[in-house]
Amino acid sequence: MDQRHWNMQTNLTMLTDFYELTMGNGYLDHGMKDTIATFDLFFRSVPESGGYAVMAGVEQMVDYLQDLEFTEENIEWLRNLNIFSEEYLDYLRHFKFECDVWCIPEGTPIFPREPIVKVRGPLPQAQMIETMLLVTINHQSLIATKSSRIVRAAKGKTILEFGARRAQGYDASVLGARAAYIAGVDGTSCTIASEQFNIPALGTMAHSWVQAFDSEYEAFVAYANTFPSSTVLLVDTYNTLKSGVPNAIRTAKEVLIPNGHRLKGIRIDSGDLTYLSQKARAMLDEAGLEDCRITVSNSIDEHVIVDLLNQGAKIDSFGVGERLITSRAEPVFGGVYKLCSIEKDGVEYPKMKISDNPDKVTNPANKELWRFYDNKTGDALADLITLHDEEIDTSKPYTLFDPLHTWKRKTVENYSVRRLLEPVFVKGKCVYQPRDIEEIRVYHQKEMKTLWDSFKRFDFPQIYYVDLSQKLWDLRDRLLRENIAKI
Repeated sequence: MDQRHWNMQTNLTMLTDFYELTMGNGYLDHGMKDTIATFDLFFRSVPESGGYAVMAGVEQMVDYLQDLEFTEENIEWLRNLNIFSEEYLDYLRHFKFECDVWCIPEGTPIFPREPIVKVRGPLPQAQMIETMLLVTINHQSLIATKSSRIVRAAKGKTILEFGARRAQGYDASVLGARAAYIAGVDGTSCTIASEQFNIPALGTMAHSWVQAFDSEYEAFVAYANTFPSSTVLLVDTYNTLKSGVPNAIRTAKEVLIPNGHRLKGIRIDSGDLTYLSQKARAMLDEAGLEDCRITVSNSIDEHVIVDLLNQGAKIDSFGVGERLITSRAEPVFGGVYKLCSIEKDGVEYPKMKISDNPDKVTNPANKELWRFYDNKTGDALADLITLHDEEIDTSKPYTLFDPLHTWKRKTVENYSVRRLLEPVFVKGKCVYQPRDIEEIRVYHQKEMKTLWDSFKRFDFPQIYYVDLSQKLWDLRDRLLRENIAKI
């Protein structure tokens, strides 16, 4: 099964904000149908004041762009609004995507204000795809970022994604599970995500299974007889330590072990997880079940995991649900899509947004993004945004400077650079090579190792610098001054 084609049976071309279409009609009216524009997709801050985010959603973005097509039903619906010109409706009827698109590979650590997707092409086309690009990249990058935090908190212990029933809709459940797996989560309870993306499916029983039998022990025995090689028992339906764990031990000794099987694990879903896991571990070990794993669930996130481990909890794996799949602490990834250049008569004119809010001032022009690495350690040093035609000579020292506090400068030597924006469409033709989800997952793990631990702290992480080249900074400064002078 093609892992990239989740829910693409539905034509998503109309998944766009209405003003994208009204602007498109206006561009045609004013002779701008073939005007070449460049847009950047970037985000302004890392969720939860973190030190980094994780790029995700590229495969679904590619699917969307490959399938752009307005149906006759779409055209007729738009016509009945009595807003759009017949010329524009005919343009949509014969719509053919012709833009160039670049993006940062999935699984890459990303940082505020750098272009993570760049689109260049006919203005009405580049404008129209804004909404779908944002919802796709924003959602999966949000969940991948949250999942990466949770995985790091667990320090190698297993993380199970249990959030399907609490996700904001079924797309969010399935694609959220995908993003979580890319970021290091070990498996999912979402069966369709497992089927679609080859993510390990994990899960045992609910409290209703235990309640459906006359006794807890009978419920455990029934489950063990049905799944003898993978028995994990939920032990907190009635009383974890007085009933659940003793009945799990009894099931192991009376049913599983005599038939050549071992109790794989128990799950605790309520109560003081540190205390209960410690007591349960002691009881299991005393019964000779040292290999029985303890899984816990119940409103867990990275902060809870850190506390549990610091308190000495005897936990082997964590089932993480709503706080992962909704990124509950900060459920918005603030990606935006902004125009940065317009081409007229073969000449490219940089554009920038100037706002009373300094954080909303954008970086102008068609740009390139580079990551600097220390050749001795392999560590990432900083990212650099340049004009698109700039090159970096790694045989010479390069001076990086903070674009806001320009006196903060660092000259690097013995370094290498990497272009982060990779082409995925050229003149509307897809050149993207699909990657297996396992490949993306391994790539993410490798990329995370290039970041200093200080960037990964949950509280007050060190700021990873995203700098501007001198030429881009000069252009930005000049445009700011020119526009301010006009006010």
